[in-house]
Amino acid sequence: MGTHEFAAQESHAHAAPQGFIRKWVFSLDHKVIGLQYYFLALAAVFVGMFLSLLMRIHLIWPTVTLPLLGDIKPETYLTLVTMHGTIMVFFVLTTAPQGGFGNYFLPIQIGAPDMAFPVLNMLSFWTTFLGFIVMIAAFFVAGGAPLHGWTGYAPLSAVQSSGPGEGLGADLWIISIAIFCIGALMGALNFITTTLDMRAKGMTMMRMPLTCWAWFVTAILGLLAFGVLLSGGILLLMDRNLGTSFFVPLITMNGQLTGHRGGSPLLWQHLFWFFGHPEVYIAILPAMGMCSQLLSVFSRKPIFGYKAMVYAIMAIGFLGFMVWGHHMFMSGMSPYTAFAFSIMTMGIGVPSAIKTFNWLGTLWGGRIRFTSPMLFAIGFVSLFVTGGISGPFLAQPVLDIQLHDTAFVPAHFHLIMGVASIFGIFAATYYWFPKMFGRMMNESLARWHFFISLIGTYAIFMPMHYAGMAGQPRRYSQFTEVHYLTSLVPLNKFITFAAFVTIAGQLVFVVNLFWSMFKGKKASDNPWEATTLEWTTATPPPHDNFGGHTPVVHNGPYEYSVPGASRDYVMQTDPEIKPAH
Repeated sequence: MGTHEFAAQESHAHAAPQGFIRKWVFSLDHKVIGLQYYFLALAAVFVGMFLSLLMRIHLIWPTVTLPLLGDIKPETYLTLVTMHGTIMVFFVLTTAPQGGFGNYFLPIQIGAPDMAFPVLNMLSFWTTFLGFIVMIAAFFVAGGAPLHGWTGYAPLSAVQSSGPGEGLGADLWIISIAIFCIGALMGALNFITTTLDMRAKGMTMMRMPLTCWAWFVTAILGLLAFGVLLSGGILLLMDRNLGTSFFVPLITMNGQLTGHRGGSPLLWQHLFWFFGHPEVYIAILPAMGMCSQLLSVFSRKPIFGYKAMVYAIMAIGFLGFMVWGHHMFMSGMSPYTAFAFSIMTMGIGVPSAIKTFNWLGTLWGGRIRFTSPMLFAIGFVSLFVTGGISGPFLAQPVLDIQLHDTAFVPAHFHLIMGVASIFGIFAATYYWFPKMFGRMMNESLARWHFFISLIGTYAIFMPMHYAGMAGQPRRYSQFTEVHYLTSLVPLNKFITFAAFVTIAGQLVFVVNLFWSMFKGKKASDNPWEATTLEWTTATPPPHDNFGGHTPVVHNGPYEYSVPGASRDYVMQTDPEIKPAH
């Protein structure tokens, strides 16, 4: 698609708000909405970390009585597992990279004054916020929060009498996710339209930063995936409250027939994982784009193989919809079907490997600046590769049957999807903080935060792989009395102590974040000497991003160390550098 000067800009323009409510609460400004998403995710991540801390405490001291909380019963432990996973996946990993940084920087990086649909943008945030409130409310209703796991497998999740928390708490859990899906669908439409229709003059698709490509493909994934989960959630609510039987077969509960017949629990698994595996890439693709951006900026080199990186992002998005069955190898599927899903899962490693080798190619021979954003970008590559290596084991049905439902699985996906994405969020925070708040973050505290987080992450999740290979099950609330697992108790104590230190290390980040907002060193407009459009405007950016001037783009996003240039970088708005003959 050819770009054009955005002639219809006036139809999208809205005056700068004056009152507090319109400026900071119900704002139409994509930058404020991006910050709202970011701080919602920041609140959610500390709730999720607290729940995981309680889980780790219970696993090694199952009989301890905690102040204010009392003792953790087995069903309480399963509730912690459920809510930790749900809050982290939906309200942190999906919310911060796409809703937070995507909302703030996508329009600026393509030269647009705002998102295509500002009112829809505001609604998408407040819908997401409402979903978070409903999710938290599940803790406080009669029976408490659900215990069916973040995957919500039927029939446990589909029958209200199946256990503690499976009453109103489970209904609120499903309603929260449905509300979240609606907000995500609105956001996805906005991202796609903005990327296609609102690029500045000269900003062709192949001149977009890889961050924009990642947000764009992520939005397409969200548009296709969240609708499926929303539909599944509605059907699950109907099974629970209206007597339908989409997911519930003829079963007895406490010796009594439930009144359901003809439903398929596997149907829920198919619907959930058709969303669930693209969700992995919804969480990780923005971090991939961020990593690509930072490795180029701080290596002072063009990104290695820009077009290959773009096509790899597209391939990951496309193949991500074809591998959901690898979560279901234990469901009794045909070996031929399992073989097909296994092949596709191995295939998705190809574009991932292309990206990894291109990142290494970008670093090779560069004049690397080891700033805090760069450290987290390199840490992201490390975690992505380490977590990815354990993926092919789970992609083989013959191996997955042994490893399924062991600690190996959460170790794998926490590295590649969870903490890798979090490292992308940290990298983006340290990189864009000067542009968002006009001040620099403290570099010494940032380095402490990096090394505590990286070492702590490996100290938690590498031993967890070994525990899984030794047969430690997932979701067991207590195994200190299980004879064949007694030898793993010291290992689990080590994991728990590593988790204590790693979680404490995140307080360094929080102190740095809020201290730097008010007391940090004043930042220039382009402190990193980067080339993309957000560094051409004022700090922080004005209401319409470019102060009434629409930028015109002449260069690609990664023009570093260009022969004949007066400095080692060429901004996208600089006159085009003609190659010397």
